[in-house]
Amino acid sequence: MTGAAPVGDPRAQAAIASVVQTPRLLVALDFDGTLAPLVDEPLTARAIPEATAAVAALAAAPDTIVAFVSGRTLADLRVIAEHDDASPVWLSGSHGAEHWRPAGAAPAAAADDADERAAAAALVDAAETAVAGMTGAWIERKAFGFALHTRLADDATTAAAQDAVDRLVAERAPGWRRRTGRDVVEFAWRHEGKDSAVAALREATGATAVLFAGDDVTDEDALRALGDGDLGIRVGEGETAAAVRVPDAAALAALLSEIARRRAS
Repeated sequence: MTGAAPVGDPRAQAAIASVVQTPRLLVALDFDGTLAPLVDEPLTARAIPEATAAVAALAAAPDTIVAFVSGRTLADLRVIAEHDDASPVWLSGSHGAEHWRPAGAAPAAAADDADERAAAAALVDAAETAVAGMTGAWIERKAFGFALHTRLADDATTAAAQDAVDRLVAERAPGWRRRTGRDVVEFAWRHEGKDSAVAALREATGATAVLFAGDDVTDEDALRALGDGDLGIRVGEGETAAAVRVPDAAALAALLSEIARRRAS
């Protein structure tokens, strides 16, 4: 398939039919902007009711595993996803550097990064100092680095804040990974991405095909890494490697619900 097609396109329908029929399907989903609207206060994000219902239906369908793959820390992802220990939904937070698996699944290996955490603390402090007083710009401390948020800043302040933080990281931590998203720039000493997160989930679940849906630049890593028989879905506008495009979270929820219904039958 060349270019992202709307759901009603015959090419899209053929790709959807393929994942519906696969023996064991992994449905890996970004959260912010994909299942939930983008909001100014990060911890107030919640999935729309239709998306919550679709996820529950998929998780209950035979041989179907659902995972959330997010740039959020695992702790924050569990808050916004209203996720508890009884949930069947697998989690991959911090772009694949943190994991949560349901009871009965083999635990993910934990990395020993105490030295990196200690060295990073001073850099994050310096980043906060660098943007102090810049209205609308703020630093979010992350599990493996930090994020600069500028959703509430004007264009000039955004440029100044990004320049200050970029110079700081280039000087003190040039090996950190830089990621851009909508009104956010993230820096981390861990180099995992959503592509490696989905690959790890595929292996751990024994999936024969993957459906991945996302709405932002960081999701394109996973979309580009999908193979034959997989299905990539882009939510909203923007250049994409996805095969299928839907306009918003409600449209994605409708498609996921249809896939759940067809797999249940």
